[in-house]
Amino acid sequence: MTSDAVQRGSDWLNQAGLRPTRQRVALAALLVGDGKHRHFTAESLFAAAQAEGESVSLATVYNTLRAFCDVGLIQEVTVDGSRSYFDTNTHDHPHFFWEDDGHLTDAPSEDLVISKLPNAPDGAEIASVDVVIRLRRK
Repeated sequence: MTSDAVQRGSDWLNQAGLRPTRQRVALAALLVGDGKHRHFTAESLFAAAQAEGESVSLATVYNTLRAFCDVGLIQEVTVDGSRSYFDTNTHDHPHFFWEDDGHLTDAPSEDLVISKLPNAPDGAEIASVDVVIRLRRK
């Protein structure tokens, strides 16, 4: 991991007010160290950390991702009840889920039009609308 990636990861944590522990910095550097947005699972981030020689448990990865979500650094995208993906791009946008190989990509938001939503039940408000478009290769 380059020192630029580590610095970018540290800065990312600091902007959210998160204490930059060794594990958080290492995971942040993997996520934003190159300055690009990415989609990932806890397992894929764990594998990337292991490949970099970082000693971090899968439980620590899950806990860290929850902390990153809680402060708005990443967003969780639930594709089905058993699998969550995470996205470093926290702006509202739709996703494509590629069923054949199980990966998530951004869908062009300028092409999405939602003309009407149902009213929220009494005592509730709509917090967000997640759009995941499932794709299968022909």
